[in-house]
Amino acid sequence: MGNRSQMELAIHVRDLRKVYPARPEPVKAVDGLDLEVKRGECFGLLGPNGAGKTTTIEILEGLSTPTSGTVEILGHRWASGDNRELRQRLGITLQETRLSEKLTVRETARLFRSFYDAGPNPDDVIAQVGLTEKANAYVGKLSGGQKQRLAIACALVGNPDLLFLDEPTTGLDPQSRRQLWDILRRLREEGRTVLITTHYMDEAEKLCDRVAVVDHGKVIALGAPAELIARLGGDHLIEFALLDGASVEIDELTALPAVVKAWREDETCVLAVSAPHIALPALLDRLQSRSLARLTTRHASLEDVFVTLTGRHLRDDA
Repeated sequence: MGNRSQMELAIHVRDLRKVYPARPEPVKAVDGLDLEVKRGECFGLLGPNGAGKTTTIEILEGLSTPTSGTVEILGHRWASGDNRELRQRLGITLQETRLSEKLTVRETARLFRSFYDAGPNPDDVIAQVGLTEKANAYVGKLSGGQKQRLAIACALVGNPDLLFLDEPTTGLDPQSRRQLWDILRRLREEGRTVLITTHYMDEAEKLCDRVAVVDHGKVIALGAPAELIARLGGDHLIEFALLDGASVEIDELTALPAVVKAWREDETCVLAVSAPHIALPALLDRLQSRSLARLTTRHASLEDVFVTLTGRHLRDDA
């Protein structure tokens, strides 16, 4: 790899494939995936369960070997013999981090700090994730959100150049999720390189500089969240359904003023519009002889990007 990639890229992946032997045919968990993550950015790997996100991140972390393809992390390759040096520069939280419940928060952070040659004081990292008051509490007594913050602390005690966070907020209550978001925002502001996998699109919109949407082991969309949403053509959506499941022709809807695109999701019609104050009166005028079951307007999201790309919702197969 050239100097440009070594200087600017934290992660450089080309044609990554991971195939598991199975019957009646092999399973392609990762199927020709390309990825570039710049140093200092928060990058999101998005997709439904089974899309290949965790398999990909395990290969990047050196926990799994690819079937084929090239993977360079911070300018190094896992097979090149400098694995210990590279591991010293990574912080990792797995999808399920199982910490010893018989240790305290402080003991756990000190244990993980002992695995690294250098790094901050464990108490400083505990404070960074908001667990100072729980420093002497046993891990087994922590809530789910507190355990997740401790897992992030354990990933930070080596002062990593690159941080991997696999589904960090899955299963957390809304308040715990937001506390974790605050921690991740601060890491981003510090200029750390963070790769996060998630199937929460709102999380990616708020935290990530760029995202790659992964489906069936391939990247199907790549860019800043706002860019991907803009590709829908309209940043507002109007959704409506008619009583008795009646339908409207899509061509009829796309002909309305300010409507950029229209599609149907089951019995719901969805319009991507550039100017809701123009599209909405025109729609109501067109539907005046029909009975509405419901009508909503909202801002477009990454979830809508996924639906238009794949024809299904993100958690349909979760």
